[in-house]
Amino acid sequence: MGLFNAILGNASEVNIENISREFEPILIDGEIIEKAYKLIRDMFIFTNKRLILVEKQLVGTKVDYMSIPYSSIKKFSKESAGILDMDAELKIWLNSESTPISKQFGKGSNNINEVYKILSQHILK
Repeated sequence: MGLFNAILGNASEVNIENISREFEPILIDGEIIEKAYKLIRDMFIFTNKRLILVEKQLVGTKVDYMSIPYSSIKKFSKESAGILDMDAELKIWLNSESTPISKQFGKGSNNINEVYKILSQHILK
């Protein structure tokens, strides 16, 4: 079911223990991974200090890690999937950018709500 969910664009929660070793080299002292979600090749990594967006190429081994301090997020939105629209969408605007970072979630994915809630907990402190 995990592969089927990934193909549909549904995010799935990732076991933190399974990815801790991969992210250990880029975490600072005292930083811990709180939650992680995988969406096909992309990942949302929530730490106690920042959001890390990970994009892995479908072919090859190139990986892009974007670190976003929670304090640099100006606003964020969630658009649910409609009858004709198959995808839900999460948008994150950074203080220095006018164009948001946009990520697609499959219709029926409840994880977009979890990601939205975690963003809210860190940003609306």
